[in-house]
Amino acid sequence: MRGMGEGGEDCPFEFNFDETSFKPGDVVSYRVTGGLADWPFVGTLVEVHGDYVIIEGDPQRPEVLYRGTRESRPVVDESEIQA
Repeated sequence: MRGMGEGGEDCPFEFNFDETSFKPGDVVSYRVTGGLADWPFVGTLVEVHGDYVIIEGDPQRPEVLYRGTRESRPVVDESEIQA
């Protein structure tokens, strides 16, 4: 996304916002319900199913996966987020 970074530089991520073309490896912007609802998150899709996706939200902890809705910006339930 152009001009969206700090100081007006381009965003370092290239997102797929088209849920009909989601595939493993795509980078997505996802949302979390509850107290984190106002924050955007970045993750990588590891699985894509008919009505949900599995997201790797932290490349430093690839074993931690979140289930999200299958929509242009997936929604992850706050209860899935671990500290």
